[in-house]
Amino acid sequence: MQPNLEDESTPVLPPSQTEAEPDGDPFPGVLSRIARIVSGTLELKAVFTRVAEVAHEVLPFETMGVCRLEQGDLLRRYAVAGEGAECEEDDDAEVHLGDFSPAMRPRMGKNTQRCNDAERELDPAFPMDKDLLECGVRSLLCSALASGGRTEGVAWFTSAKPNAFTEKHERMAASIADILSLSLEHERLWTMEATRRQRLDAIDTLLPTIAGTLDVRGVFHRVSEIVQPVLPHAVLILTTLSADRRALVVDVSTGDPELTPARFPAVAGDPLAYHKAPEYLLVPDAETKDVPCPTREDCRKLGMRSILGIPMSLDGGTRWLLFLSLNPHQYSAEEDVTVARRVADHVSLALSHQRLAEEERKAAEARERATQLEERVQVLTDQLENSLGYRRIVGDSEPWKAILGHAAKVAQTETTVLLTGESGTGKEVLARFIHRGSPRAKGPFVGLNCAALPETLLESELFGYEKGAFTGATATHPGRIEQAAGGVLFLDEVAEMSPAVQAKLLRVLQEREYQRLGATRPMKTDVRIVAATNKNLERAMSRGDFREDLYYRLHVFEIRLPALRERRQDVVPMAEAFLEEVGAAVGRKAAGISIEAMEALLAYDWPGNVRELRNALERATILCDGGMIEVEHLPIARSPRPSSGVVPRTPEDGSFPLEGVNLDSVERGLIINALQAARNNRSRAARLLGITRSQLYTKLQKYRLDA
Repeated sequence: MQPNLEDESTPVLPPSQTEAEPDGDPFPGVLSRIARIVSGTLELKAVFTRVAEVAHEVLPFETMGVCRLEQGDLLRRYAVAGEGAECEEDDDAEVHLGDFSPAMRPRMGKNTQRCNDAERELDPAFPMDKDLLECGVRSLLCSALASGGRTEGVAWFTSAKPNAFTEKHERMAASIADILSLSLEHERLWTMEATRRQRLDAIDTLLPTIAGTLDVRGVFHRVSEIVQPVLPHAVLILTTLSADRRALVVDVSTGDPELTPARFPAVAGDPLAYHKAPEYLLVPDAETKDVPCPTREDCRKLGMRSILGIPMSLDGGTRWLLFLSLNPHQYSAEEDVTVARRVADHVSLALSHQRLAEEERKAAEARERATQLEERVQVLTDQLENSLGYRRIVGDSEPWKAILGHAAKVAQTETTVLLTGESGTGKEVLARFIHRGSPRAKGPFVGLNCAALPETLLESELFGYEKGAFTGATATHPGRIEQAAGGVLFLDEVAEMSPAVQAKLLRVLQEREYQRLGATRPMKTDVRIVAATNKNLERAMSRGDFREDLYYRLHVFEIRLPALRERRQDVVPMAEAFLEEVGAAVGRKAAGISIEAMEALLAYDWPGNVRELRNALERATILCDGGMIEVEHLPIARSPRPSSGVVPRTPEDGSFPLEGVNLDSVERGLIINALQAARNNRSRAARLLGITRSQLYTKLQKYRLDA
């Protein structure tokens, strides 16, 4: 609150008593009196006539005035007092340095200057020179008002008498100017602080606007409208520092979206600078080429000249609030940074509330999913045997279309079919396709993995057993052949059958009869056999591991399924189909597959074929949590080819290269080597490794080699 002054009329200045100056100062304390007058208030303009009255005691002038220097070469009349004040119609009139003659202009920058012959030194061709001459000025005394090393304005004294001022008057005018300079600076600081407080109070009206929203983007234009009167801007932008810390991604902007870039280069040239983010960014004029700001060029293309940016640290990253103006030198560090920072604080608060609300929403969804999980357990268990993947045929490549054509033709017959190809190529899918297209479609489809059971269990599971056939057989158990009556029996990994089981299966194919374990009479069967293997049965015959007569019984109609790497055209449609299936099973569908992730899927060789692709997408769907599947969600990103796990050979000196190798990779490589040496015969591979077959299956699952 400024002190009040009593209103006083403009006094009539007494005649100057300095016309005959003694060597000493006849008026000691004049400067002290002036200082006391101006110290009584921060509004110097209100007491300027009293200052002029005291100054007249030591300076022979008729008119005294003060002009303040503003932007560029603009001078604004601040106050005028004295006998010639009537010549100054408007105290707040603007005066440009160009209105002074060249002879007068340089004097404005010097501490104190005298002009004792105005008619000779002033040029009436210039507006200010002409005004001075028309007001009868013949002597002029000017003293610069300076503060903090910069010129704030000028104090001037005029007289109608030529040669009115002396060197001593110059010194006195300079002393008075010093007092006025301090007073002007104090008034400027007080006015600036009062204005700043008013602007901050206006900014605080943002709180009701943003308090009622959980999405700042929805009210961002309203934020801009509220801020506009106190911090003018053409565009207001909220950005987020990108993951690589090299760019500012635009979250929301008040400008035309088609004109506003989606990204700006990082504010600091060195991305590491964000570990200690700058307090603010200020570009007075984007046209200035030497401004070290990467965003300058983008803003210049938008037609923006001034940039003011405030960093906001949220969520472990840095956001920026950018104010852009069409006018150069729109913002200053002294007046605008504090106001802009208050705006950023309010926006930061809203963003924090938004983040907390989002976390609560995700937590609520997680709780809801957990509640639904128990309800789904039974349903999912029932669907495992008949998941969508077993009933869908996906693929547009020519090799796959040819396979389906052959399967459709043989499906209409009763011919035994042998499906060959690598593990995971979709042999069971094709077997079900044959079943659905056959006259036996209404009958059951029964499958049995011959490699998953020991010899004794495989025989009893396939043919069944009578009560008391062996210890634990407390009741008669029908085998898979009997269960598949009237339908199709799918025998997967048929090459893993022992010779004894092979002989009994041959009898089923030849005589259409079989015998349960412990039974005394044979039973007739009405079943169609579809067998599958990933082994080379001809090599197995040559080694004596597979019966030749059984081979020819199974090999009536062979369909070789190509590996997935041989039909890469099908990767995309299969991936899309699997996402639908997996989304339903997991309970949260992925938003899609990114371009980089799809390129990785197409580039991978897929040693586990279709089964590995489905497993990879199921895992990625769980990890992405409803978002886009990225490369990091795919297991292939870490181990793109199975050969990468092969153990390197040991040098002759017995040393082992340990660089880049860990225990898991060594064990995985040993298993791969054993499978290759055993030609993918898992029983033989288990013997080579010195472990049981069940232990081998456990390790195959651990290292995802069971696909």
